[in-house]
Amino acid sequence: MTPWVKICGATRPADIDLLAGAGVDLVGLWHGVPGGHAELGIGALAALAHAAASTGLWPVLVTLQNSAAAIRQVLSAARMSWVQLHGYQPPGTVHTLKATDGDLRVIKVLHLREDDCPERPLIRAYERAGADCFLLDSVTEHGRFGSTARVLDVTVALALADLISRPFLLAGGITADRAGQLREVSGHPRFLGIDVDTGARDRHRRLDPARIADIRRAWPTSPTVGTPTVGTPTVEVPTVGAQR
Repeated sequence: MTPWVKICGATRPADIDLLAGAGVDLVGLWHGVPGGHAELGIGALAALAHAAASTGLWPVLVTLQNSAAAIRQVLSAARMSWVQLHGYQPPGTVHTLKATDGDLRVIKVLHLREDDCPERPLIRAYERAGADCFLLDSVTEHGRFGSTARVLDVTVALALADLISRPFLLAGGITADRAGQLREVSGHPRFLGIDVDTGARDRHRRLDPARIADIRRAWPTSPTVGTPTVGTPTVEVPTVGAQR
C-alpha cells in the first residue's frame, strides 16, 4: 500500500487546494490548541473541513481538549468524522467519543521523550476504549509537544510500535530526506503513514508545494507494508479520493 501522508496545520483555502493537488491523504485542522500557530475558530474550522472533504481530503480535528462533550460539539459543528487527540487525554475520553458516535475515527497520540512514553501503561486501555490508530510523536526535553520538528529515535519508535496492536502514524521531524533513515519503521506491518507539519513548510512557515511534493514522492508504495485496518478488522482503510 502507499503510506498515508497527513499534513498538519492548514489555515487557508489555498492550503487545502495545495494539499489536494499534491496527493495528500489527510489534513490536520487545529482547534483547542491554545497558542498554536494554526489555531482556528469554529467558523474557519468548519469552512476548511468542508473544503477538504469536497476535494477528497480527510479533514482531521487536532485538539488538546480533554472534555469529550466539548470535542463532540466541535466535531458536530464542523461536520468532521476524524479527531486526533494530541494531548494527554485519558482512555475514558476515547471511550466516550466512540460510544456516542460509532463512525468517528480516533487517532491517539503517544508522546515520546527520548525513550520514555507516559502513555505506555495505558496503551491497552486506549485500544479497549476504541482508539482506531496511534500517532507516535516527539516531546522536547522541556516537555513541549506538537510540531517540535524533534526527530524520533528509530529504535524507540519500533519498540513502541511492537507494543501496540493498532496501525500507527509516525511524526517527529519527518522530511523527504528521512524516508530512507526510517525504512525500518515504514516496513513495520502496522505502519500506516506519516504526519508532517514543520517539514512541509518554508522559512516563512507557509506550506511549501515543493517540500510537500518531495515528501509524497519519498514515501512510495512499499511491498513490505501490509494493509493495516483502522478500527475493527472489517473496516478497510479508505483510499485517496474516496468519499469522506
